[in-house]
Amino acid sequence: MKWDLDKGRPISPQICEQVCLAIVLGEFLPNDKLLSVREIALAAGVNPNTVQKSFDILENKGILYSQRGSGWYVCEDTSMAKEQLSELYREKTRLYFDQMTALGMDVGEIKKYVNDFNDN
Repeated sequence: MKWDLDKGRPISPQICEQVCLAIVLGEFLPNDKLLSVREIALAAGVNPNTVQKSFDILENKGILYSQRGSGWYVCEDTSMAKEQLSELYREKTRLYFDQMTALGMDVGEIKKYVNDFNDN
């Protein structure tokens, strides 16, 4: 997995987002074992504590589970990963609409620009 992290945003949520995306896209399947925290930290260029924190968050949300001495695994039920991505999509869409309305556009104009962008 390629880690594409934006240093201008908190890293832990980005790791969570990217793991959820990999699950939804089928790159990680239910019960797949992930690389170790240290291996992921090295690949992503971040502190292992950041990866551990991210995995703890994902475990609390029912997306990953750990087996002591063995590592981290994808939960059998991937619906929570899908829900986390849906929440992210809603948040980014809301942010986009907020930014466009701050520029003086109304919802109809915003939708028109989105449709025009989609057509190109």
